Amino acid sequence: MAGITTYESDSRNRIAPESIMENQMLGLEIVDGHAVKAPADYQDPDELYRMLIGRIRKYHPSTDVSMVEKAYRIAKNAHEGQCRKSGEPYIIHPLWVAIILADLEMDKETIVAGMLHDVVEDTVMTEEGIKEEFGEEVALLVDGVTKLGQLSYSSDKLEVQAENLRKMFLAMAKDIRVIIIKLADRLHNMRTLQFMRPEKQKEKAKETMDIYAPIAQRLGISKIKTELDDLALKYSQPEVFYDLVDQINARKTEREEFVQQIVEEVSQHIKNAGIKAEINGRVKHFFSIYKKMVNQDKTVDQIYDLFAVRIIVDSVKDCYAALGVIHEMYTPIPGRFKDYIAMPKANMYQSLHTTLMSSVGQPFEIQIRTQEMHKTAEYGIAAHWKYKESNDGKKNVKAQEEEKLNWLRQILEWQKDMSDNREFLSMLKGDLDLFAEDVYCFTPNGDVKSLPNGSTPVDFAYAIHSAVGNKMVGARVNGKLVNIDYKIQNGDRIEILTSQNSRGPSRDWLNIVKSTQAKNKINQWFKKEFKEENIIRGKEMVAAYCKAKTITLSDIMKPKYQEVVQKKYGFRDWDSVLAAIGHGGLKEGQVVNRLVEEYGKEHKQEITDEVVLEKVAEAAKNKVHIAKSKSGIVVKGIDDMAVRFSRCCNPVPGDEIVGFVTRGRGLSIHRTDCVNMLHLTEAERARLIDAEWESDVAEKTGGQYLAEIKMYAHDRQGLLMEMSKIFTECKIDVKSMNVRTSKQGTATIEAGFIVHGREELSLVVKKLRQLEGVIDIERAVG
Repeated sequence: MAGITTYESDSRNRIAPESIMENQMLGLEIVDGHAVKAPADYQDPDELYRMLIGRIRKYHPSTDVSMVEKAYRIAKNAHEGQCRKSGEPYIIHPLWVAIILADLEMDKETIVAGMLHDVVEDTVMTEEGIKEEFGEEVALLVDGVTKLGQLSYSSDKLEVQAENLRKMFLAMAKDIRVIIIKLADRLHNMRTLQFMRPEKQKEKAKETMDIYAPIAQRLGISKIKTELDDLALKYSQPEVFYDLVDQINARKTEREEFVQQIVEEVSQHIKNAGIKAEINGRVKHFFSIYKKMVNQDKTVDQIYDLFAVRIIVDSVKDCYAALGVIHEMYTPIPGRFKDYIAMPKANMYQSLHTTLMSSVGQPFEIQIRTQEMHKTAEYGIAAHWKYKESNDGKKNVKAQEEEKLNWLRQILEWQKDMSDNREFLSMLKGDLDLFAEDVYCFTPNGDVKSLPNGSTPVDFAYAIHSAVGNKMVGARVNGKLVNIDYKIQNGDRIEILTSQNSRGPSRDWLNIVKSTQAKNKINQWFKKEFKEENIIRGKEMVAAYCKAKTITLSDIMKPKYQEVVQKKYGFRDWDSVLAAIGHGGLKEGQVVNRLVEEYGKEHKQEITDEVVLEKVAEAAKNKVHIAKSKSGIVVKGIDDMAVRFSRCCNPVPGDEIVGFVTRGRGLSIHRTDCVNMLHLTEAERARLIDAEWESDVAEKTGGQYLAEIKMYAHDRQGLLMEMSKIFTECKIDVKSMNVRTSKQGTATIEAGFIVHGREELSLVVKKLRQLEGVIDIERAVG
């Protein structure tokens, strides 16, 4: 039977590799730091709409596209007058999202929701309006995708991101199509990222690499995942990306000839064996090559399988028959054969992978799969929503589809257990690590378990059930007793020994487990087991702190102040805040200072009315004086006076500040969260005076300001060197550094350095937080 041979067949909805490779910034005009298109290059919405309809008709059995047409009309009217950063009409974006969904062969409801995904958030259209026009199903999808409004100004980016992700996973639980729309939305945003400011490009690329590409991988949608990977690499590490492109392009013609030759040889032998097959050759996508280079610490020349030949056959029997033919033709490289048909990946991916040596001594990879497996590999969970004529558009999730959602259920389980946004985000990012490899092992009954590389029997125990992990006392691997820190190897048969007399997990286990799931379950055990004790300890620590700082506890412990603190740190109730203080997750000083700040906001006004500063002339009460000392401080209602910055909290431009009239030394400027300001006596508070930074102070004065931070980290070799490297890269002048290490191995590093403002300080702190072993970083507050 004749085989069908294609070469370098690229899916129609993928950006052609050339367009990913080229620098699309070239020739674009830069306005306000971002690039814009020339009006002549704008895409025509009506033309894109016709393309969308053409793609839907290719796979959809129904010829009725009135619902899609109505959605286009409504979206176009709703977004009328709105433009993207590129200068194009905003409607271009929802249209492209719909086209990406049509390329995944999604149902019409999903395509309509994709086209309307921004109308509730960015226009006057309401959710009720969508429900009325398109029904409840579309309205629920649109609501699921609509991003959260910005949280209050005090919430930082991390918390907004974590909150958005929580909402996204809850929406996914109701309907997985929500995440598919979200992925299509992110893919088009990444395709047009060249129109954003460079810093925004890096931020979005990192978020894509940390969250969205791994989610697409988990759900098995490789069509979207591979493109997100390449685009994220292109914008997060442009030098690495273009260097890789140059290296791969250096021998492009030679490579194409090589792949073509392999395809022809394989086709001939498969045809002779009487196996019906579709065969194509390709070069792996950039990110997968980069990932191998990082994980294996190799150069491009040392990577075995830059090239992959894919053989698609009709049945599982043919997969193994084709494998026999291939192994007869070429020499297989030992240890490079993987049978994902017998042991599918967590996202249900199935294929036979084998790496072979060609006749010219160049290694290459062959993947063998059936049409059904290919569909699952390309579309993943989206394959479930592909329109099927027989079921009238009504979808029932089958048992096998449920398996793909096991991971999602695990995430939702974490959400219930976790009250802290930051912890949830770090757990999620750990679980979604793109660079992680898996190891496959067996239970005593022969079931396969997939765990991250480097996992121990403790990870295995928690992968079976938290009750097994909590009662574990030892383990046998392949019939032999092993230490609990034994690193599991592929093919190990593991038996967990448990005892009802076990006291539960040890805190040391947190240092040896590899999987996020195990870490989370151990942490939850400690939190639940000692929650009451932690709450009591937390209460005592807060009371002791207030007593030491002469703060009246009853004044600041009002529910409305507590609510602000809960929201800031992402806790559901006050007991959770106290428990976090009790087990060391939060510092009591942080919490009390925030409560005092909220109390101060409410009581500031009545103090100000009574304040009469000795040095303020009656006539000058309403004047505004700008200090002449190059400090760039605006002081309200005061005669000319020397202004100096306090050494206790070192304010920098961008910080909220307050002035304090000293005896004989002029006006001292403090941060509003400086402990010295928070604990003034009633008489001293009369000396406080409003102060603020002059607008654009950093640009006008080119001023240099001393900032001091305190960093807590696990002590390790090379930490100071890595810190110094960051300071050098950011061109920061370090003025002082003090390091001390506790018996528990925690290093406290106090550093003083020169910055031009809060923005620069935040950038340095953000980079320092990314260092391995960093627990927390805080500003010195007196």
